[in-house]
Amino acid sequence: MNDATGSAALEASLSRRFRVVETNVPIADRTLEILHPASAEDLIDEKDFDLDERLPYWAELWPSARVLGEWLLAKPSEGRSLLELGCGAGLVATCASLSGFDVTVSDYYEDALRFAEVNAWRNGGKISRGMLLDWRKLPPDLPRFDVVIASDVLYERPSGVLIAETLAHTLAPLGTAWVADPGRVAREAFIRALAPRALRVTDRTKRLFSDGTVQQTVTIFEIRHFD
Repeated sequence: MNDATGSAALEASLSRRFRVVETNVPIADRTLEILHPASAEDLIDEKDFDLDERLPYWAELWPSARVLGEWLLAKPSEGRSLLELGCGAGLVATCASLSGFDVTVSDYYEDALRFAEVNAWRNGGKISRGMLLDWRKLPPDLPRFDVVIASDVLYERPSGVLIAETLAHTLAPLGTAWVADPGRVAREAFIRALAPRALRVTDRTKRLFSDGTVQQTVTIFEIRHFD
């Protein structure tokens, strides 16, 4: 996306437009400095919500993102292309970039793409491309990726089918998807929606997340195509 000068200018712009905070996030053997809006509630737009019940979930640093980020840091990238669905402020995408993946971020909010670019740059990584993506209105010319990832995206009942459909359209035939979920309401619908789209869960790994009073068991689902 931008070079270093452009990323620095973008960070300055975001800091003017938003009330921001910097959160130090310990992951694996490193600590990432993640810039993000101080409060998601500050970003709620009644017009957006009335239009399509849109809420700014992207501004939070969710436990599932931390778990998936650590997972990716331990994975050999081999230069593979990677797409993140719902990149938020870019914590997971930053980890993917540091692991060596060729990272494309996507989100429903354009500002999420901007924060993801800035956070990768701040931590020594790079986002190759950003893509506005509405899971309910997928464009017909979506590219396919070696790896597709998502964290905590099954929070609303329609999300299960939407995410399964988006994976079917973006995952390369021999690709791998990893979806991290803490047990949201659409999990079972998501799993049921995979088979009709020639996808299946090939592995599931449970990780305990603990940070102060916050404890969650996050499951990472590995998903692949089948013939």
